[in-house]
Amino acid sequence: MYYNNVLEIIGNTPLIKINKITQDIPSLVLVKLETVNPGHSIKDRMAMKMVADAEAAGDLKPGGTIIECTSGNTGMGLAIVAAVKGYSCIFTTSDKQSKEKVDLLKAMGAEVIVCPTNVTPDDPRSYYSVAEKLSKEIPNSFWCNQYDNLSNRQAHYESTGPEVWEQTEGKVTHVVVGVGTGGTVSGTAKYLKEKNPNIKIWGIDTYGSVFKKYHETGEFDEREIYPYITEGIGEDILPKNVDFSLIDHFEKVSDKDGALMARRLAKEEGLLLGYSAGSAFAGLLQLKDHFKKEDVVVMLVHDHGSRYVGKIFNDDWMRERGFIEGELKVKDIIASKKQKEFFSVKKEDTIHHVFQLMKEHDISQLPVMKEGTIIGSVTENVVLEYLLENPIKHSLKQVNEIMGEAFPIVGEDLPCRNLSKYISKMMPAVIAKDRSGMMHILTQYDIIQAV
Repeated sequence: MYYNNVLEIIGNTPLIKINKITQDIPSLVLVKLETVNPGHSIKDRMAMKMVADAEAAGDLKPGGTIIECTSGNTGMGLAIVAAVKGYSCIFTTSDKQSKEKVDLLKAMGAEVIVCPTNVTPDDPRSYYSVAEKLSKEIPNSFWCNQYDNLSNRQAHYESTGPEVWEQTEGKVTHVVVGVGTGGTVSGTAKYLKEKNPNIKIWGIDTYGSVFKKYHETGEFDEREIYPYITEGIGEDILPKNVDFSLIDHFEKVSDKDGALMARRLAKEEGLLLGYSAGSAFAGLLQLKDHFKKEDVVVMLVHDHGSRYVGKIFNDDWMRERGFIEGELKVKDIIASKKQKEFFSVKKEDTIHHVFQLMKEHDISQLPVMKEGTIIGSVTENVVLEYLLENPIKHSLKQVNEIMGEAFPIVGEDLPCRNLSKYISKMMPAVIAKDRSGMMHILTQYDIIQAV
């Protein structure tokens, strides 16, 4: 048996039992593993549906261009469909999206335009506005507009909902899923509630999004809107695909909690899932007191963790945002330094040369080298004191006349708390060697900046 093309393997994704993360929850918790779709995302479903409906309506003709504003996953699904069917693609995305997502879209042959995040949706620079503008300017193009295109919602009514019902043999009691465009939650919810109106649909929102307050009060409160890091869920608009009447509860999850949970899923369950999946499971644990033993909970996850290897699965990125508190090491200071070029002087160099080097590169300390070995050091205080007390002609004297002790050499894995043993008023810097053998000078200022 074989498939005619990659589009035929979209959907029919497996349900997998969660075991460790959910130890405090009495219910059976299952994750619908949408990462096995060819685009590693649940968005493949609606991408295929939007294109098929556009073709049927005559909005997209052979040789045409697909245009979409995307956080990456819908774009990937559309790029796969376009590759199979022979369309061109132009995607707009926001600058908070991971580099991996942008690179993957380009790898699929798409043109990607990165737009600013921190602007209103109607701003001409926003990724919504740019996509709409391009669709009006480019002949034979179709703007999918996943936020308001109801084919998005219909895709999940026709596929995701029925699959959840059949795979749980109709025993599902709760569905938990992050809400972005609203297509996944609304389409799935519509089908399941038609089967059993008592099924609870819980949407996961993020701080900085308008969904939760609007759902609870009917008020679109712009004061709720502010930039957030979590990708793929939450909005500063009300997409037509979000049917608030089908959602029983919204739970907000912080950027930090979503990121930490995604890392736990990888380490404890062997599931490398995306940022919004981490948010969904963090929200699940926040709601753990609402579950009973007989409940069957289905978690719908959006995408694969490979989209975030430079973000939530990167210790430096996590530490920079205060999401993890791992012990700071010398290598972290090296990584945070803006000026990584290593400057040194020879013992026979003139004091005037040292002064000019410090002035030109705005550096305060220099190691003195001889045949690749550090034999001493010179600081701006010593150089300045010498020049102030001596005529300019004496600045032609050699560095070895004013150099002090060599800076201590430390390894990159040394904990920063141990630097106090080396750095003092008399010894204001250390030399750090990284794994490649390259040397870096670390000053008190560098340490303060890293901390």
